[in-house]
Amino acid sequence: MDLSILGSLTDPPILFFFLGLFVAAVRSNLEIPAPVTKFLSLYLLMAIGFKGGQALRETGLTGRAAAVIGIALLLALVIPALGFLVLRRRVNEFDAAAIAATYGSVSAVTFIAATQFVTARGEEPGGYMTVALVLMESPAIIMAVLLATWARSRQRSAQMAGDVAGAGASGPASGAPLSMRAILHEAFTDGAHLLLIGSLVIGTMVGADAGEAMSPFVNDMFKGLLAFFLLEMGLLVARQLREVRDVGPFLIGFGIVMPLIGASMALALGALAGLPVGDLTMLAVLAASGSYIVVPAVVRYAIPEARPSRYFTMALAVTFPFNIVLGIPLYYTVAQHLGA
Repeated sequence: MDLSILGSLTDPPILFFFLGLFVAAVRSNLEIPAPVTKFLSLYLLMAIGFKGGQALRETGLTGRAAAVIGIALLLALVIPALGFLVLRRRVNEFDAAAIAATYGSVSAVTFIAATQFVTARGEEPGGYMTVALVLMESPAIIMAVLLATWARSRQRSAQMAGDVAGAGASGPASGAPLSMRAILHEAFTDGAHLLLIGSLVIGTMVGADAGEAMSPFVNDMFKGLLAFFLLEMGLLVARQLREVRDVGPFLIGFGIVMPLIGASMALALGALAGLPVGDLTMLAVLAASGSYIVVPAVVRYAIPEARPSRYFTMALAVTFPFNIVLGIPLYYTVAQHLGA
């Protein structure tokens, strides 16, 4: 990796992330009110959606956009399937399905941080990358629910055959799982998800004058509010690190290696499609990130047998800081050598 890229570690948003880690480590009483954190997350989603819509309006749905969206959907199916096949050898099938969904979906915060990173280096990603972000959120959740349903049917068959002692031995501790209809409703009507989609649509609808009027809010304030949000993320990650000991070495390793595998697939496919450096980096970031907001919110009820201390902790305390500190600069460096 070009060591100059590590200068990203001195970008203000990343330094505020480190500040959050430090503040929590020394057990300071600094706390950001939950409503402020909620506002920041919604603002960032609205801003990135609107800017993506504006960029998409300028370029249109080109062949490159179609290629990106096609690759994104392929990765959204392949990554969770591959993750499940690896994980089921070491953990129970419900945990495997939940973790696979986590890594098959995406992290909007990592995407936003990566957008800031590549834009600062003159590699503005296409607006269709935001479309890819939206489309990659849900397929992994649906696949995980189907895998968990398959696992339950196997358990019931084993019980009926007398292979499992006790009628309630494997029943979920958190109540019955949701129906598929409820899962789909939860996945597609999540407020943050709808805000991102709505902002993207609005960005494509309004003209350049309206976009210019919104610029002070969605552009000028963006980096400062991102820095403040990453301060909160640093606090949250540091507190979640206490749960890492319960995850185990194998899953910690998975939380680092699986993003590298996903990013490698994205970089290879994106290079074959002739994507430029900015798009290639963003595609790798999407493939490498893990969801710690949407997926845990859905999986908690869809797969109650799975342990949140595993899938949530891995995404937030292992993969997120890895991508923010090392992953994004690494993917960008590789993209520089492969990009069109």
